[in-house]
Amino acid sequence: MSLRSRLARRARVTLIGVAAGGVAATIAVTPSFAATDSSKPATVAAQKETGYGPEPEADSKLVTQSSELSTMATAAATLSPDTMINRARTWLTANNGSPVPYSMERNWTDGYRQDCSGYVSMALGLGKPGLNTVGLADSSVTTRLSSTSQLKKGDLLIDYSTSDGDFRHVVIFEKWANASHSAYWAYEQRGTYGTTHRQLKYGIGSDNYDPFRPVKLGDGGGGGGGEAPSPGASWPILQSGSKGADVRSAQQLLTAHGYRLEADGIFGPDTRSAVIQFQRSQSLAADGVIGPDTWSKLIKTVQHGSSGQAVKAAQTQLNVYGYGLTADGEFGPKTKSATEAFQQNHHLQVDGIIGPNTWRTLLGTR
Repeated sequence: MSLRSRLARRARVTLIGVAAGGVAATIAVTPSFAATDSSKPATVAAQKETGYGPEPEADSKLVTQSSELSTMATAAATLSPDTMINRARTWLTANNGSPVPYSMERNWTDGYRQDCSGYVSMALGLGKPGLNTVGLADSSVTTRLSSTSQLKKGDLLIDYSTSDGDFRHVVIFEKWANASHSAYWAYEQRGTYGTTHRQLKYGIGSDNYDPFRPVKLGDGGGGGGGEAPSPGASWPILQSGSKGADVRSAQQLLTAHGYRLEADGIFGPDTRSAVIQFQRSQSLAADGVIGPDTWSKLIKTVQHGSSGQAVKAAQTQLNVYGYGLTADGEFGPKTKSATEAFQQNHHLQVDGIIGPNTWRTLLGTR
């Protein structure tokens, strides 16, 4: 069944004929509520998890409007996935070092609506104040993928169904969190927390989330899907609340620089305090967020014969790709062999040395 047919079953659609800078497109939607569906446990759980709810109507002044849905497909597809992700990151600290707060009724200082779909519209550089979620799922804006296995950096996971009480949501896929592809890192705008970078499983199991690729990204090239190397691999952004192998590696690297931390993979107060101290020692902006500048100072080059916490951090990352190393902090033959295999698989110089390029690829291409 086509996307338009699916949407027709879930909502009554009206095209609104007002141009928005000649850039973006949208769909006007009057939700079809079902009293028996709106109280489903799954819907309640989803709303509690993300804090999202019914969006502004598409004919609202808060939503970008255009009658020419075809203009999106013909817009210059020059936006790279890295550029999109970098735009998404800006809202993590845009509020005086804090995330942009969530709101379905307000626009941020850059002119975009502060809800999930307004955030994605900002990251894609669409018309202000942004499409709503159903508008992002239209074929003139995105192409639906056949499965989540095709996800690459910059793709979207969209719940555009109105059958669950009109609770809709959209997140930006960055990279896989593990070799089994059972979770991924994503950027989202959600209630209570505002802009968030965290691991998610939307669309992996049985739910209303479907994978989409923005037409502005062309074929979505440039990594993140685990199927091809990414020459433009980007450092992950870690901050309070982040979890996983990247946090554990950062904690191990901080320990290698002399900070006492438990490498538990949870970015809590102690980790943030250590990051701020490290940033000050390196004359960096002391915001407690581990971004590109902090990573470039934090990593240490390790190779055969090296030992210590920096080696553990490298082994932690290699294991995300399934190499099954014992993270003992000893750079022996097995670690060297795994490093060379990783470098070969990602079209890097195969020298068995984990330097800046290999570190960045380890952290930025899942």
